[in-house]
Amino acid sequence: MSKAPPPQLPAIAEAGETGTLGIVYLKRFWSQKITAQTQTLPGAITAGDLVAENVLLAGLRLGVRETLDFLMQTAPSFEEFEAWVRTKSGGTIAPARVERLNGALRGTGGFALESIQAEPALSADDLAFWDEHGYVVVKQAVSPEHCRAAVQAIFEHAGMDLNRPDSWYGDAIWILLAHHPALWANRNSGRIHTAFAQIWQRNDLWMNVDVCGVNPPERPGYKFRGSALHWDMTLTPPLRLGTQAILYLTDTAANQGAFSCVPGFHRKLETWLREQPAGTDPRVQALKELQAIPIAGAAGDLIIWHHALPHGATPNRAALPRVVQYLNMFPSQYDINAEWS
Repeated sequence: MSKAPPPQLPAIAEAGETGTLGIVYLKRFWSQKITAQTQTLPGAITAGDLVAENVLLAGLRLGVRETLDFLMQTAPSFEEFEAWVRTKSGGTIAPARVERLNGALRGTGGFALESIQAEPALSADDLAFWDEHGYVVVKQAVSPEHCRAAVQAIFEHAGMDLNRPDSWYGDAIWILLAHHPALWANRNSGRIHTAFAQIWQRNDLWMNVDVCGVNPPERPGYKFRGSALHWDMTLTPPLRLGTQAILYLTDTAANQGAFSCVPGFHRKLETWLREQPAGTDPRVQALKELQAIPIAGAAGDLIIWHHALPHGATPNRAALPRVVQYLNMFPSQYDINAEWS
């Protein structure tokens, strides 16, 4: 008996090709991800592709992880993928949002977030600190009430209870909750939008959709499971501006699993990379050589850092969990390196 022929993979769609939703780049994104599951893509992923992916998912209010999980696990047709996208938006996507997103993806439309406030979120001293140290703390980026609502949503989703310490210890510190209204309330903070606009010096910003984290105290039988010192960017020069951020939802002392980084290293990174001996893995060398410091903060404080800073979480040696929400903002067009190293 002859074997059935393998399923025919889709051709890689052109960026401007659309489906029933009328969203450019969506079909290209789908066809690239479906093809990449079983074979090498016929063309390289370009810097433009990477930027468009980020803008596309942010504009559709989709998380990267949930979208890739759906594509990898179900291998949907494009029609099925569009139906899933529509469902994630509550059954419909407002025409104004489609128009704004298409303009950003085509590079032909401009917009400014209406939520950006006239009163700066960052002072001149804050911005000088950012330039020198590569990170900045936006104090009271969201209200205590919004923090409490987000913590409650996270704990309910994860089956945790602040009054039952045994409930804090799950399989991972990352909580895959992304679309709860309490999390969207924080993402919609005008103070957060304003701070990112000041750093990027742009008003056409997109908010990504990311997950949350609970870092419980270490105890006998449980050791810290978070990430060591690392970068989430390519180390291929030239280095570009990029941001990352973490929102403290609980008061977080320096010993309470606080975010840590190597301040100012974004200014030194390219020189440090050039000085590494041939054959050295800089990501491994950083673990041996660099010393990060923890950044404490109050509930509602947002830490934004330059993605060229090596960073990581730290063990929680306090009495209560550290609870956070991850988020980021970026403009419609920005420079990025497609080569990973």
